[in-house]
Amino acid sequence: MTRRTVITLVSAALLATGPVTATALADPPATAGQAPGAVIGDEALPQNLWIDGTGSARKLTYWTRDSSDTPALSTGVVFTPAGTPPPGGWPVLSWEHGTVGIGDDCAPSVTGRSDRDNGFLATWLKQGYAIVATDYIGLGTPGVHAYLDGRAEAHAAIDMVRAAHAVNDTLAQKWVAIGQSQGGGATVFTASLATSYAPELDYRGAVATGPASNIVDAATLIGPNTPPIGSSHITAYATYVLNGLKAARPDFDLDSYLTPLGKQLVTDGQTLCFADMADRATGVSLNQLVSKPLSEGDFVPVARTVMDVPLTGYDRPLFIGQGTNDTDVPAPLTAKLVADMAVAGTHPEVHVYPGKDHSGAMIASLADSVPFVARLFS
Repeated sequence: MTRRTVITLVSAALLATGPVTATALADPPATAGQAPGAVIGDEALPQNLWIDGTGSARKLTYWTRDSSDTPALSTGVVFTPAGTPPPGGWPVLSWEHGTVGIGDDCAPSVTGRSDRDNGFLATWLKQGYAIVATDYIGLGTPGVHAYLDGRAEAHAAIDMVRAAHAVNDTLAQKWVAIGQSQGGGATVFTASLATSYAPELDYRGAVATGPASNIVDAATLIGPNTPPIGSSHITAYATYVLNGLKAARPDFDLDSYLTPLGKQLVTDGQTLCFADMADRATGVSLNQLVSKPLSEGDFVPVARTVMDVPLTGYDRPLFIGQGTNDTDVPAPLTAKLVADMAVAGTHPEVHVYPGKDHSGAMIASLADSVPFVARLFS
């Protein structure tokens, strides 16, 4: 059985399942001195890490909240365009990045960004938008990054906007969330929470491409007897998913699901950034990681509280872009998300890019997302 066949079968099975919902948590009062968006570190970003067209760039360390609403630290960067800000200030894009790894050395504010991401973000910067780019909780700050913990990632992205305003008076209050892959899923979470979590900000809408979604449903098809999927990328992603679940829910007994090889790769995933982790995972299929099916025991109910994308709460326009040839986030997973949203009464603006893979759809989406965002800010 080929890898594409397995992906197709997994996706088809997901399309047959019913809608899922995420549990909303109440927002408690902020701990004194740890208010969301409060800045505790502000330093210049080295120019070799700037995006093309940057006029200034500052790296911030700021307070946010994890998915249990406990105060936590994140880092991120504020990029402003060259030139004079327009009346009212630079409109703000809160960028939510794709998978880089979960170790501190993988944070984009430390390592820089891929050529793909630099080119993509430069397009927005040259349109006259400031970009605030969170690293997420645990990437360069205490603790393990809770990969695909959507509520925590959304909090970090929203509080990055707050933090940026605290140190930069050239920014407008109006802002839009934008993200790809891991960050695409995080952006959809952000879109569902933005106005309730930060009502003082002028949130206008969101753009998500290749959004990670339906991860738990896909995981339920994984067990020791699952046909091998010969993709080191998929295996690398899985080690981050498992690490992220343990980081978000420390009481979860992850080891009870893992083979000795699985335990070793999950440990490796805590420090290896994505390219190195994919190399480490070469020749290892998902079924070799687990000693029992992920559909058994507590995995599904615990993981749903962390990773299931909300189906409601969207009070501003939401753009979703997806490539038909994407094998990192297969198109049927996004189709299921959109269908489940429709059942729940949510209707995003969906753009499908025939023949485009994960990165290709992100770049192709600019033809549609640039005018979409311009309308949001008009």
